[in-house]
Amino acid sequence: MLQRRSFLTHAAAGAALAGLPALPRPALSQGAAARTLRFVPQANLANFDPIWGTQYVVRNAGMLVWDTLYGISASFEPKRQMVESEEVSADGLVWTFRLRQGLKFHDGEPVRAKDAVASLSRWAVRDPMGQMIRAIQNELVALDDRTFRWSLKQPYPKMLLALGKTNSPCSFIMPERIAKTDPFQQITEFVGSGPFRFMREEWVPGAKAVFVKFADYVPRDEAPDWMSGGKRVMVDRVEWVVMPDPATAAAALQNGEVDWWENPIADLVPVLKRNRNLNVDIADPLGNIGTFRMNHLHPPFNDVRARRAVLMAMSQEDYMRALVGDETDLYKLLPSFFTPGAPLYTEEGGDILKGKRDYEGAKKLLAEAGYKGEPITLVVAQDQPITKAFGDVSADLLKRMGMNVDFVATDWGTVGSRRAMKAPPAQGGWHVFHSWHAGADCVNPASYTAMRANGDGAWFGWPKSDPVEAARDKWFAAADLESEKAAVAEMNKLAMEYGLWAPTGFFMSYQAWRKNVDGVVKAPIPFFWNVTKS
Repeated sequence: MLQRRSFLTHAAAGAALAGLPALPRPALSQGAAARTLRFVPQANLANFDPIWGTQYVVRNAGMLVWDTLYGISASFEPKRQMVESEEVSADGLVWTFRLRQGLKFHDGEPVRAKDAVASLSRWAVRDPMGQMIRAIQNELVALDDRTFRWSLKQPYPKMLLALGKTNSPCSFIMPERIAKTDPFQQITEFVGSGPFRFMREEWVPGAKAVFVKFADYVPRDEAPDWMSGGKRVMVDRVEWVVMPDPATAAAALQNGEVDWWENPIADLVPVLKRNRNLNVDIADPLGNIGTFRMNHLHPPFNDVRARRAVLMAMSQEDYMRALVGDETDLYKLLPSFFTPGAPLYTEEGGDILKGKRDYEGAKKLLAEAGYKGEPITLVVAQDQPITKAFGDVSADLLKRMGMNVDFVATDWGTVGSRRAMKAPPAQGGWHVFHSWHAGADCVNPASYTAMRANGDGAWFGWPKSDPVEAARDKWFAAADLESEKAAVAEMNKLAMEYGLWAPTGFFMSYQAWRKNVDGVVKAPIPFFWNVTKS
């Protein structure tokens, strides 16, 4: 087995923490400090367009600034958020939505139906479910300031799920002037109607992002429930403090310089658990699925044999132990693309990921695919513990398979930009990058961006497989659970045979926060509403 690539041993972690000087404490009064929540995010917020890109860090920040028409509850039900009411015609072809009264953007303008129309139009170009709706759309039009209509050529029963889902890109509502930005160009103005305003003048990519309570936000009356219900802001200011070095982040949390750390690495968790001023718990029981994403546009991974070579040689245990060490309760080996324990979970077609790893077989397949030692560009974010751990394992894996690895060590923001490039790897493109998908996004095909195989409309790597897409369509058309299970099993099998991408395993991670912070929930997203600090 590949030796674990640990960031810090427990002993080294303790020594590092003991030797670090305290970070300078800002000159704030006790009252002001209590009203400011300092949060260490999973990665740098390098760009801030939640439609243009799909990085979780951008989606998470977007949740503070932009609101959605519907919000997903903890039971995965879409519930009204910006919407006051909706009507659907008897034949399922016409949806009419009415906005809540009194909604305002951060610039003081009211939220109008034309803003929703422009926002949904931009979102539908980039989002897999939006693309499906767009393909059967007759028209999307504002009827008055608070009412808009979406008419279709055929029914789309999962409309409300599409408008409320939490996976990227979410259907955030922006002012019309911003939403008219080309979907493939980044927005440059960050005005929403959500519970927080983004302080662009204080944004320092790589260091800090600041969000301030929006005084005119009117929360719903219902109890908070994930993305649904009343989003009540209990602090005046949220500061995202970027700390790529885990030891620095751990020291800052223990010293009270920050209040909440989104994803402490496993090596430091024992140190944090011993601190009586901290809470440490699983961030999300639905966990995450790691991804080894291959570029289907360029050799050798434009050949299914090269992609299957990776599947037959990779050791998920190596990936998981590199990330979580010996905490075996935090991971599962995963011969599937879907979340374990979910009703639709299947291992159909997953045998290629089981058993002894076959390096010789992989080399043979690579040769058949025409690989002759060309550099393989592996783009790895070093400031993200998950991708750094996976990247180290992949470099070793590809070399064992006989591949010439061009290891590009960079940051997560750059990965987010570079993976969108379709240019050949030698011209700034890529062959492989690593990411992960929240288990909440992988329970079914509805909003599972990574499982699309529709070429240019697919997620980065741009796979194209009509059989995989057809199996996905069967799930959407399924009338009962058994039919849904059959469709997902077929989809899993076909995606494995096609080498859509390579799952590196299922894992859970921790979050840590100081005990004077209350309201932190276990969820796929860090929610900042209804969180208090004393």
